[in-house]
Amino acid sequence: MTITIFGATGIVGKQLVREALYMGHNVKAFGRNVFTSNFPENKNLDLIQGALFDEREVLNAIKKSDAVISVLGGKFDGQDNTRSLGIKNIIKQMDKANVKRIIALGGMGILNAADNTMLIDADDYPVQFLPVGMEHLKAYQYLEASDLDWTFVCSPDIINADVTGLYHTAANYLPVPNRFKINTGDLAMFMLNELKKNEYIKKRVGISN
Repeated sequence: MTITIFGATGIVGKQLVREALYMGHNVKAFGRNVFTSNFPENKNLDLIQGALFDEREVLNAIKKSDAVISVLGGKFDGQDNTRSLGIKNIIKQMDKANVKRIIALGGMGILNAADNTMLIDADDYPVQFLPVGMEHLKAYQYLEASDLDWTFVCSPDIINADVTGLYHTAANYLPVPNRFKINTGDLAMFMLNELKKNEYIKKRVGISN
C-alpha cells in the first residue's frame, strides 16, 4: 500500500513512518522539514517537502496513493488553523486525485458523552483545551461533510513511547477501560491496522492504553 502521511515530522508522524516502512508499505512523508528530520534511508520512503496550504503540492503528494494519514499538529491557543484548514485542503485534493481513504488525528473532546452531546460541550471541559478542541471539531466537520471514507481518531494525552500492542478502542465514545493516554507507537499501530481492517469507516474513535 502507498500511504501519504501529513504531519510526518511530528512525534506521531515519525512513528507512523517507521512502522509503515516496517510493515512494508510505500510511504510519502510530507512536510516543510522532512529533509532535516533524520528519517532513515529506505527505498520505500519518498520525502516530499511542501506547504500544507499549497493546493498543487498537496495534490501531487496524494496522487497515486492508496490512502492518506493526517496527524497535523499546531499551537493550542486558537490562533493556529493548521488542523482544520489543513484537513480542508487535504480533502479537496483527495477528491481531485480520486483517493478515498483517510485516517486523521484529533482530540478526545470530539467524542460523545453519555447524553450524546460531545465532551467538549460539557460545562466542566477544561478551558485551556477549548481552542484546540474547536480546531478538532472543525476538522471533524469537514470530514463528516465529505464523500471520503474517513476515520477520525480522537486521542487523549499522547506519550512519546514505543509500541506495546495493548490499547483499547471504541466507536464515537471513550474506550473502556480508559487511562486517558496513548503511546505514539500504539497510536501509529492502530492507524496502520485500521487501513487494513476498515472497522471504523465514517466513525470517530476513542483510544487509550
